[in-house]
Amino acid sequence: MQEAIPYKSYSTTRATAVGSRSPLLNFLGGGGGVVANGSESSIRKLVEENAVVVFGRRGCCMCHVVMRLLLGHGANPVVCEVEEGKEEAAIGELSRIGGGGSGGDGGGGGGIQLPAVFVGGKMFGGLDRVMSTHISGELVPVLKDAGALWL
Repeated sequence: MQEAIPYKSYSTTRATAVGSRSPLLNFLGGGGGVVANGSESSIRKLVEENAVVVFGRRGCCMCHVVMRLLLGHGANPVVCEVEEGKEEAAIGELSRIGGGGSGGDGGGGGGIQLPAVFVGGKMFGGLDRVMSTHISGELVPVLKDAGALWL
C-alpha cells in the first residue's frame, strides 16, 4: 500500500519552537519551518489566531478529506500533524483546549477524535461533523461567521 504524502498548508501565522516536547508535530507552513512549541497556551493561541485549524495524524486520509473539503469552500485551514504513537497525549491537550470534546459530532461521550477541527477558536468536531454540516448546507455560514470565507 502506498503512503500518503503530507499536505503543506500555507499560513501566515508562525509559532516558534522552544524545545518541542509536545505530541503535536510541526505543522507545515510557508517555508516549512512553522512549529508549535508544545505548551498548551501556544496551541490555544494558534487555535484562537486562525479561523480554521485541523489537527490530524500524519498522512491520515480522513485529515486529507477534511482539508480538501475546506479548501474547496475557499477556507485555508492551518494543518497540525500529530506524530504516530502520540495521539493520546495530543488528544489530551486538545480536549483541555476544546472543552472536553463535546464537538457536537453526535457521539455520546466519545471525546475528541482525530482529525479535530477548530473553527473560530472553538472545537467544531471531527470528520463526521464537518461532512454532516457540509451536506446540510450549514458549513458555509459557520465558516463565514469565523472569518474563514470572504464571500
